[in-house]
Amino acid sequence: MRVGILTYHFPPEPAFVPGSLAEELAARGHEVRVLTGFPDYPGGQVYPGWRQRWRHRTHSERLTVRRVPRYSGGDGSPRARTANRLSFAGSVALAGRRYFRDLDALYVFQLPAVTFAATGLLRLLGRVPTVLHVQDVWSEEDAARTGESRGRASRLDAGLRRLYREAGMVVVGAPSMRELVLAGGAEPERVRTVLTWTDERLFRPAEAGPVARRLVRRDDRCVVMHAGTIGVRQGLETAVRAAAALGDRMDLVLVGSGSEERRVRGLAAELGADNVRFVERRSPADMPQLYAAADYQLVMQRDLPELRATVPGKLPAALSCAAPVVASTGGATAELVERSRAGLSCPPEDWAALADRFWLAAAIPPAARVDMGRRGRDAYLGQMSLRAGVDRIEDSLRRVTSDRVKN
Repeated sequence: MRVGILTYHFPPEPAFVPGSLAEELAARGHEVRVLTGFPDYPGGQVYPGWRQRWRHRTHSERLTVRRVPRYSGGDGSPRARTANRLSFAGSVALAGRRYFRDLDALYVFQLPAVTFAATGLLRLLGRVPTVLHVQDVWSEEDAARTGESRGRASRLDAGLRRLYREAGMVVVGAPSMRELVLAGGAEPERVRTVLTWTDERLFRPAEAGPVARRLVRRDDRCVVMHAGTIGVRQGLETAVRAAAALGDRMDLVLVGSGSEERRVRGLAAELGADNVRFVERRSPADMPQLYAAADYQLVMQRDLPELRATVPGKLPAALSCAAPVVASTGGATAELVERSRAGLSCPPEDWAALADRFWLAAAIPPAARVDMGRRGRDAYLGQMSLRAGVDRIEDSLRRVTSDRVKN
């Protein structure tokens, strides 16, 4: 097939789903054309060594990547986000019609920033068979929390609902997200669940080296590690309060940075939580050894409607590394952890419940922790792996192409 991929983020950004999908589809013999922007995540500034320009293409045997300019403001304000989305949509409209001519199928990696670009592109391309891979369900209420105006939020919601109606297949990352997509107007027979995979070239079982051990461990007590963004959605204040309640029974190690880091550090200092330690952001290549140096990986999500249906990328990464998990979250993530018996879970934003899980995690013998990690790894390989995910998406692309031929 001739497959087009529209995505806002693409490697060298940490966008392993569209990146690995493009590479795998090309390796399977398909002609793949990617349309994306210049890399600027997470700082909002174009990466050093890159310069935005109009005619930028890279080629391999069956994969072509076309990058188009977009506004990169970097301040994260609602106005900057709007300028970013609209500039990307305009560039996609100018480049997409010619670049994506004669496609057999189009795959859209759907984030809020892609909504306007995707709706405009589908108008230009006409009835091209489309698979819409929804990563984040964005409602007016959710947008209001991030400072979006009612008008901008309404336009985002209307655009997403239009995409649900026009796509030949809508792919979601968790069963609970399916219900949100159906509520948005998608037809049940056209919605398919594909669990999200991780970068398997990096995230696999590893042995902890001496550097990783020095960063993560101080002694033999249980270590629960959170690796990734310290932001609003994670709600790591809950984890700090839970760890502070247990004193020297366990250590909480937070690896990474983010908008809430100062607040979280301040809370740890205020509570005198000497068992809470911070490690600066590390390279993704370092993470498997850091995972191995810890006893559990912590997956945190706040109790927000839009998060109950999503599975954070940290979960498949931890499972792929055979790391047992403590999940302070609801919905899809907790269901996956419990169903696979890969760790412990509790409701989100409940520090007392999380403290109980930390206490139990520390009490579980090391051999039983290894069994948790093994079960998580088995669940990942069977349900969430790159091969399983690409198989399902490739089949979805074939189905929408076949449906067009029949019609």
